[in-house]
Parts: sequence; C-alpha cells; structure tokens
Amino acid sequence: MFALIMAPFLLNSHNVHSYLVERGLCDNNSLPTEVKLKPAKNFNLLVSLNSGKKFLVKQEFHFKNGRSGNEFFREWRVRELINRFPEIESIYRLLPAILHFDLPNSILVLDYLDNHQDLDELYLKSQIFPTDIAGVIGSLIASIHRSTFRKSSCQDFVENSNGDVESKYLIPFYGIGDRVTPNAFGSLPSDGLKFLSFYQRYESLEKSILSLKSTYDSCCFIHQDFKLNNILICEDWKQSISKPQLEKSLFFIDWERSGWGDPAVDLGSIISSYLQIWVGSLIISSSISLEESLRMAVTPLELLQPSLSALMCSYLTDFPEIYCYHPNFVQRVVQFAGLAIIQQIRAMIQYQKVFNNTGICMLQVAKSFLCRPEQSILTIFGQSEKDLIDAVAFQSKLVSV
Repeated sequence: MFALIMAPFLLNSHNVHSYLVERGLCDNNSLPTEVKLKPAKNFNLLVSLNSGKKFLVKQEFHFKNGRSGNEFFREWRVRELINRFPEIESIYRLLPAILHFDLPNSILVLDYLDNHQDLDELYLKSQIFPTDIAGVIGSLIASIHRSTFRKSSCQDFVENSNGDVESKYLIPFYGIGDRVTPNAFGSLPSDGLKFLSFYQRYESLEKSILSLKSTYDSCCFIHQDFKLNNILICEDWKQSISKPQLEKSLFFIDWERSGWGDPAVDLGSIISSYLQIWVGSLIISSSISLEESLRMAVTPLELLQPSLSALMCSYLTDFPEIYCYHPNFVQRVVQFAGLAIIQQIRAMIQYQKVFNNTGICMLQVAKSFLCRPEQSILTIFGQSEKDLIDAVAFQSKLVSV
C-alpha cells in the first residue's frame, strides 16, 4: 500500500485574501488594496488592506512529492522554545509576531513591519556604518547565546523538534568539501565545476575546514543565518539615543535554519555579511592584481572595521564566559566567517549559475580567513586580537564602575 500524500494548498495573489478571511485574520470588509510579490527564496506576498493593516504571507516551495523542507516549523519552534523556558524570554522581543502558522501547507502569516528596513539596504544606500548599531547587534547575539549556553534541557527540546529535517542540513559544513565524482558532471553547472577545481587546488584550505569541523562545539541556540538582510531596523533609528532604545528598534528575522550549534557560527556569518559589502564593491579585472583590487574597493575595508570591532567587543563584553571555553574564540569566528563566504559562493553558483572573477576573489579571501585566522584578525577588525581583548577588558571596567 502506498501512503496518500495530499497536494498542498498553493497560495497566489488571487486566493490569499480568502485564505486570510477563512483563518480569521481579517473579515470580508477588509479588502486588499495591493497584493505584492516580495522576491525571496520562498513565495512571499505583501498584502495591504483598506483598513491599513498589512500582512506578510509566506509559503515554502514544495517538492514534486508535495512536501516542503519544513523550514517554517523551525521558525515557529523558536516561539515554543521561549514559551517553554522563561529564562530566555528576552529573545522574544527580537522576533516579529507570527499571526498564523499552517504546518500542513507550510504557510506563515506575520505582521508586516512597515516602518522598517533591513540593514543591508540601509548600509548600501547610505554608505554609513554606525558603530552603535554594530555594538547593539553584538550584545543581542551574545544574549541569545548566553541565555541558552550549556542548558541541556534547551538542547533536548531543540534537537528533538527539528521536524523532518535531517540534522546534516542544519550545520554550516553541509556540502563543503565534497569531492568531484562522475555524478557531479551531470548535476553541476560548468561554473560549479570551475569552483570545485579551484577549491580542491588548495590542500591547506581543505585541511583547515576539516580541523574546524573537528572542533565544532554545539553548546547553545544559534540563528545560523545571521546576515544584514535578516536584521530589520526602524527607519527613525537615529532618534534612538541610548542603547536600550536602539535595541528596541531592531528585529532578527528568518529563523528557519536555527538550531543547536556553535556560537562562532553566528558571529562568523554576520561578519561575512558586512565583508560582502566590501567584496561586492571591488573593481575586478584580469589586468589588476588581487591586492590592487582590494585596495581599490569602492567601499574600503577601513569603513567597516570600526563596526566589526564594535560588534566583536560588545559580544565578548556581554558573554565573556565563552573565552573560558574557547581561548581562541576570535580566531574561530574568523574561520567561520571564511566558511560563510564559501557558502555564499555556493549560493551564487546554485541560484545565479556563476563563478566569475568576483567568486575567485571571494574564495581567496575565504582561504586567508580559514588558513591564517590569526593574521586575518588584523585585516577584519583593524586591530590585533590582543588589542580587541584589551578593549573588552577596558569596557568591562567601565561597566563595573
């Protein structure tokens, strides 16, 4: 006997209003004035009603067998985790409100934060990188990690509630280090094979990744996809003159990959997202050396270094215990930043089918971070690891006073 798999209900711009009415989220008198498709990896619709209310309605893509990747379940699970463990309820304020979760059809309905923009958009438009924002981000990430650190009850809940998702998909090493097999020639685009040939040219890179993998420490709850476009900020954030006010203007979104993992992953991910602004502004040509291209960046690394330093120092100031467990924590963060850059290259190949000179440059940067993390600390933060730790110690003294 074969199990009968029901075809999922598929949202579109014509049926989304009736879906919201049937779920009791609005009534027939609240008519849509606009239904707008929001480009994303999932199917996202922004529904504006004549009442002034706005909904973001998201549906995961389904495979041919009618099943989805079950990622929205993990998004929903974050709220369940907070409800189960009151000691981490401070995380709740960072999350946009989920109004409805439809597990069988993989649909989420959220309040749309109309007066917010993501940090990637803010930074690219303004070319200004306030250290106050970066510092608050570091503190907030530290609060998530610290509040769940080594809590076995939290770990049991998270690891036993992954739904149908295999655990291998929830770690940052998935798909990295795969050797080229005959099957790859039929499944990868030509640029994908080009990337693999470049990647496997560096034995030291593969060894560094294997070494990092062997020391992976699953010890707290992590977002695992911290990027600038997954952090929203109020458009009037400049009115927030104090740290508590600025904290209230930020939201962390898209917890679909969240799980129990290594805290260095989240720091590496957000740092690599900042660095992507720098790498994305490089002037790349076959007639220009890599070193010259890095120096000619439209967005110089020097513009980003103060924010990156503020982020790292704030994190360590608010979660100093991590250094007791990992005295080389900053170096691990740098290596995970390199790993995140490699994952960005893989995403470019998967979705854009390209591995061009920019990709080659990104791979060189990632290799440097992974193979020479101690030297790369100065490149990323504009100061040595000792200077970072000294700054953390100085800040801690000020806080204690």
